[in-house]
Amino acid sequence: MKKTLGIYVTSDRHLKKLMLLCKAAKKKDVAVKVFFTHEGTRLCTDPQMEALAGIVDVALCKVGFESLELDESKAILDGSAYSSQSWHAEMIYDCDRYLTF
Repeated sequence: MKKTLGIYVTSDRHLKKLMLLCKAAKKKDVAVKVFFTHEGTRLCTDPQMEALAGIVDVALCKVGFESLELDESKAILDGSAYSSQSWHAEMIYDCDRYLTF
């Protein structure tokens, strides 16, 4: 069975490290699930997110995104990525390892 890494992103300061980690996990055939919340939802407007969304399973907290008054039209992720903390809870249950940024 394939290993799964869960990553909880609450900060908008570590996109480069997050990208490197996800790429390294993919090379090792480790599935990655990333959940963005609070300040981390700001990263979802960064153009680099397009590459990340192509290699990992990504979701973001819709409430967190809206609370920061971010513009959904500038988000790189499509509407299906918007979720709730229940997705985060399921991610924790499904993952072999879990990190927080």
